Amino acid sequence: MSFDYIVSILGPMLEGAQMTILLFLIAIAVSIPLGFLLTLAVRSRFKTLSRLAQTYIYVMRGTPLLLQLLFICFGLPMIPVIGEYLVLDRFVAACLGFILNYAAYFAEIFRGGLLAIDKGQYEAAQVLGLNKFQTMTRVILPQMFRIALPAVANESVTLVKDTALLYAVAVPELLHFAETAVNRDFTIAPFLVAGIIYLIMTLILTMFFKWIEKRFNFA
Repeated sequence: MSFDYIVSILGPMLEGAQMTILLFLIAIAVSIPLGFLLTLAVRSRFKTLSRLAQTYIYVMRGTPLLLQLLFICFGLPMIPVIGEYLVLDRFVAACLGFILNYAAYFAEIFRGGLLAIDKGQYEAAQVLGLNKFQTMTRVILPQMFRIALPAVANESVTLVKDTALLYAVAVPELLHFAETAVNRDFTIAPFLVAGIIYLIMTLILTMFFKWIEKRFNFA
């Protein structure tokens, strides 16, 4: 495994890594707020809305992400009558699949954070004369995010690794270029390089979340 060979394959693999990073950023930016909305829906007084949200979370967490990606990419276009209108660009379909899947996981994380808050916090806010909105935004949510942050960090790292599933729906990401190089050159070196790139990405993300913990005195 010469240095020149590593340099020759590094360009295409970094191009694939850009796709990986783009998917991660889109998925994390949309799935976290969507997950929080799902948490509120689960806790809603409207039983129908709560049950729908619970069912959605159960289905998305109870079925493989790969199956969901394949269904969105290849299954939706096969639906009678409306299928032709559900044909999506592969990357768009993959983003949709990741967002819908991870929103369910973040919803459970946030729900756990809310359940971990002592009921006395609500009573104290009421004594101070805070209304429900003020109680939620000034008292409950800051504590919820503090409690949920370690789990959010872990789930975010998992999301980076799960982007490798793009390979299964023919989106040219990091693993795609590694596999192409392995098949072309009959060497496992591209897999090792891909592994190092994934490790670097997860390391940067881990350090980012540790900085957030220290910045807000969470650690």
